[in-house]
Amino acid sequence: MPIYFEDLAVGETTEFGEYEVTEDEIIEFAGRYDPQFFHVDPEKAEETMYGGLIASGWHTASMTMRMLVDGFLSEAASMGAKGVDELRWYRPVRPGDVLRVRNEVLEKAVESDERGLAHVRTTTLNGNDEEVFSMVGLVMFGRKPE
Repeated sequence: MPIYFEDLAVGETTEFGEYEVTEDEIIEFAGRYDPQFFHVDPEKAEETMYGGLIASGWHTASMTMRMLVDGFLSEAASMGAKGVDELRWYRPVRPGDVLRVRNEVLEKAVESDERGLAHVRTTTLNGNDEEVFSMVGLVMFGRKPE
């Protein structure tokens, strides 16, 4: 049974997902989309302020999106998003990190008979419970059929 707009409660928080980050994936993603040396060259990355290879922030956002779809949106009457606010990267994601997601419904409003809009803060945490990424999605959800 899908999660509809009416099923969302402001203040509701859920956690889900588990994604292990690998060095190969960091290098592959960055090589294709963000080929800065601290994302693609482990030796050069050792000499940076990061002290080693780190994932592109866009890779972190993509891994977050995967967990968001697998753990929440695939079960929801999601109709896409109107945008993202407050996109932030707090700390680097490294090979071997295991990520998970926390979602919090911040606010919601009816837009029409067919849909509502929810502002949902998505925070990605590493295995040390440190925030590595967050965003506020402006997500459209279908309304329950009468």
